[in-house]
Amino acid sequence: MSSACAATWVGSEFLNPISKRHSVVPAKLCKLRSRCELSRRGFGLKGVIMAAGASVATSSLIAESAQGIEKLPFKPEGYNYWMWRGHKIHYVVQGEGPPVVLIHGFGASAFHWRYNIPELAKHYKVYALDLLGFGWSEKALVDYDAMIWKDQVVDFVKEIVREPTVLIGNSLGGFTALVSAVGLGDQVTGVVLLNSAGQFGNGSSETAKSEESLIQKLILKPLKEAFQRIVLGILFWQAKQPARVQSVLKSVYINKSNVDDYLVESILQPAADPNAGEVYYRLMSRFMSNQSKYTLDSILSQLSCPLLLVWGDLDPWVGPAKANRIKEFYPNTTLVNLQAGHCPHDEVPELVNKAMMDWLPSISSKPHLQTVSTQ
Repeated sequence: MSSACAATWVGSEFLNPISKRHSVVPAKLCKLRSRCELSRRGFGLKGVIMAAGASVATSSLIAESAQGIEKLPFKPEGYNYWMWRGHKIHYVVQGEGPPVVLIHGFGASAFHWRYNIPELAKHYKVYALDLLGFGWSEKALVDYDAMIWKDQVVDFVKEIVREPTVLIGNSLGGFTALVSAVGLGDQVTGVVLLNSAGQFGNGSSETAKSEESLIQKLILKPLKEAFQRIVLGILFWQAKQPARVQSVLKSVYINKSNVDDYLVESILQPAADPNAGEVYYRLMSRFMSNQSKYTLDSILSQLSCPLLLVWGDLDPWVGPAKANRIKEFYPNTTLVNLQAGHCPHDEVPELVNKAMMDWLPSISSKPHLQTVSTQ
């Protein structure tokens, strides 16, 4: 997979509830250049409250540069590998102490936590893994579904971490952290979401599907798939151009100083895999069209551990309205708002590291109460 956390320009279909109205059809794909402008209409960029449990306080944290912060060394060959269901999975591990697991966003990799791993590793044992199909993990030719990454994280915690942990995720990785926490139960002591993907909705209702006619099955559907493959092939080629990667990253980084060669290379190198184009096609044509069946309200209603939201309020895709709604639905939540974009952990890592380091010690002494509002 070649795009970045930022390269969710098609992935923003998953991030942005408003985009639920649109399907991945050629006419829409031709308008991807204006995706950020369209997404901005759906979200307000006004201030968010900072709350812990039932207490509420206002907060405004100013963006700073990551100059001088310790950074994870970039290794073209990767760090560690684990075989999962016959597939090679890449991960980084550093530090000693209680474990935390970092889960990257759509199209990114463990290297996207470059400024967070060294700081967290001073007090915690930090794991950062590449989801199947992304980063240095195998570009497996499988049917991608949100639950495949949930299964991967659950098994990673059971087989590699092997003790209660905190799951931390950005964008798609945030949604994966949530569903994995539900699957792991008491083995997860807390969850941190940074501008998480996922939609609210009625998870119990399924859209009625009419039976496909013979003409649809034999002629129209293959033609549609063939045309999608052509269009998505062109998009993939564009997505892995250095200038395009840098441009998209800058569109979601308010502080653009961290859009550097390290970040761009961590996105481009996985795109050279022979299977990367096919994985991109499968993600765009299959995963994105099925994501609406997993809803945040259904997942949060099963969560039982403390939740921290570290939110970039200036995100053009996933604005503060979603963070507020999560807090309202799941009161056992601490919300920290930042003047940053979609990837606050890489844009303002000092502030994100501080928010996590302030919160992590507090959850060890808290009982896990399932406090979900009824709606």
